[in-house]
Amino acid sequence: MKRTNLENWIEQIEALPKLTREGLEELQLRRLNEVLARLKARGGFYKDYPEKLESLSDLKKLPFTTAEDLSAQPGKFLLTSQSEVSRVISGATSGTTGPAKRVFYTESDTEHTIGFFAAGISQMLSPGEKCLIAFPFTGPFGLGDLIAQAVERLDAVPIKAGFGQTWEELAALVRETQPETYIGFPVTLLSLSRMYGEDLPIKRALVSGDACPKGVMEELEKALGSKLYPHYGSRECGLGGAVTCPAFAGMHLRENHIIPEIVDENGNVLPDGEHGELVITTIGADAMPLIRYRTGDYTRLLPQCPCGGVTKRIDTVSRREGTVSIEELDSKLFQIPALVDFRASFDGQLTIEARTLCNGSKAQISVAAKEIYPDLQINVQTSLCQHTDRPMYLGKRHIVQE
Repeated sequence: MKRTNLENWIEQIEALPKLTREGLEELQLRRLNEVLARLKARGGFYKDYPEKLESLSDLKKLPFTTAEDLSAQPGKFLLTSQSEVSRVISGATSGTTGPAKRVFYTESDTEHTIGFFAAGISQMLSPGEKCLIAFPFTGPFGLGDLIAQAVERLDAVPIKAGFGQTWEELAALVRETQPETYIGFPVTLLSLSRMYGEDLPIKRALVSGDACPKGVMEELEKALGSKLYPHYGSRECGLGGAVTCPAFAGMHLRENHIIPEIVDENGNVLPDGEHGELVITTIGADAMPLIRYRTGDYTRLLPQCPCGGVTKRIDTVSRREGTVSIEELDSKLFQIPALVDFRASFDGQLTIEARTLCNGSKAQISVAAKEIYPDLQINVQTSLCQHTDRPMYLGKRHIVQE
């Protein structure tokens, strides 16, 4: 099996004749120490950190960085001048409260992201093909625009769908352009496939921007007739972090730019194969490198891939939630073929507002939800999905707390 294209990209931009595990870890340590030296000279948030480490294993001795740290004092993390900043992502993520996080990027940072995107997308997209991009387009350095640039570098055609259109508008764009591939939120694609009906031209998809639990993945793969290419990213890791290869056995990490760790609830580093919280050190970031940032995402590290690549992989990523999990609900409820979309809220009682293709699905949804949460009071409301409806979440899916 051919190894992941991500590693070809790493060899190219790092000028490496051959990527090996030993060489990759030497690169990581060298780059980590370069970052630590810059941070020490800056005297900002990391002013008390050492200027150099003797080994990668010493990284676990350093304190964690948290989302609260970024929210409280983002300026103390910036290593470049404001004039060098080409992009700032600011805003609270789904379900968070308090000050919003601000993450800064230079043109070099965004160039690395485009290169990573192109490497990952190239696994499913051939020259001349069309790719529907269902992410927001907010300007030259926005997520949708960066993905479109990556698609163009592969001599393919980006179809800039954006996000939040009605199903009628999105279906009309698909009928007009006939894209073979898709990049965007997983549930959006599943909902589109059910509203579009037969003859959906999309046959391959890279899903990102939100969790893709097992039930949703299985339904999408049935609808497309092919395996999905899940991607993991966050603003803190430069929007692109890990992507699936043709072995479909986890997501390869961008390890030339990210050092990953998995920690338990007490912050202890766990060995490969054990589940815990993903912690990242962004050694490739120019504007705003982060040391041991706790992502709040839960997964495990996997060693060498069946594709023959040497980069570590992460397994399916999940978010720890409260009494009710949107991922559990998505995985279970979307196995009901008539379900197009739903919104879940919780105030001691679980309320599910569902849009369906036909009447008579309320009992199915109620039974499925009760199988997950037998002790909760559950209220299900259903209505027929109209072509003038839009996705019920304009961003990450989450339990609305009321």
